[in-house]
Amino acid sequence: MLKPGGRSLEGRAQVTDGDTIRIGEARIRLKGIDAPEMEQRCSRAGRSYACGETARRALIDLVSANNVRCRAAGRDRYQRILARCTVNGTDIGTHMVESGWAVSYGRDYDAEEARAQERGVGLWEGEFERPQDWRREHS
Repeated sequence: MLKPGGRSLEGRAQVTDGDTIRIGEARIRLKGIDAPEMEQRCSRAGRSYACGETARRALIDLVSANNVRCRAAGRDRYQRILARCTVNGTDIGTHMVESGWAVSYGRDYDAEEARAQERGVGLWEGEFERPQDWRREHS
């Protein structure tokens, strides 16, 4: 539901991929993070896995059955709403980057990314291409 002024959205979220959700008709791109694309593959212990799908599942686990609150901050080039969102008071971007299933995009979550890398969690457990680089090669 869009509140007056159109700056905040709240409701049950449907997850499109590791950094995009829908609340009702609103398509929302989580601001400041970049998760692997749905077709992207990464490797862990020498084995290839569907890291885009894994990132999507991590986001589903976080938001399912909970209300998501978002503060809009403009739109991206695909006309999705750019927003920072929380679930039960937790910043979704922080959670996704700290758990290693997304990387910081534009400096917003650099500290969280460094922590995930230090701990070797999520994508940092193995090898991966930054989603931005992967898109450049596969578009």
